[in-house]
Amino acid sequence: MKTTLLIASYNSDKLREIKAILQNIPVALKSLFDVGITDIIKETGQNYHQNAQIKAEYAGRKTGLLTLAEDSGLEIDELSGKPGIYSARFAGGSDADRNKIILAQLKGVPVEKRTARFICVVALYDAKSEKTYFFKGESRGWITEKPLGRAGFGYDPVFFNKDLKKTNAQASRQEKNRESHRARALLKVKKFLLRSYAV
Repeated sequence: MKTTLLIASYNSDKLREIKAILQNIPVALKSLFDVGITDIIKETGQNYHQNAQIKAEYAGRKTGLLTLAEDSGLEIDELSGKPGIYSARFAGGSDADRNKIILAQLKGVPVEKRTARFICVVALYDAKSEKTYFFKGESRGWITEKPLGRAGFGYDPVFFNKDLKKTNAQASRQEKNRESHRARALLKVKKFLLRSYAV
């Protein structure tokens, strides 16, 4: 019988990405929608670890399932690490609106001072043992002077990924799911699941 892994996120773009990265291991992936959870899980933590833990443990305790949650953000050196854990709530409006604000705040800043990183922390909560495990991924690059590419979501069009040598939004889904901050954290999760749960 397959192990069920609950993904504690309502973000359809993140769900799609997480499922794509974890697709090659024999687990039954479920979303909060699949198990009937519609509660708003407030991210009240002071860092990525705490926010991921809050979401994973809330959903895991409610369902009794092995549960995965992640928190991620874009940290820009010139903006003292902002937007960071507030990346999704940095400003109202759409992803494009938030990208415009970032670019406006960096207007005139030379490329060597536009360095940035994407951080992702995944929390994996085991309801049976009541233990939470953490996995971190990071990708480095810099902020472009204008949006480039049509793929991805969030800040992908303005983040030039130095490993991909293009913005995350210019990368194919397969490329991004190999080199992104979320991919790097989730590949660690995949190894852990295969080793610890014999899935």
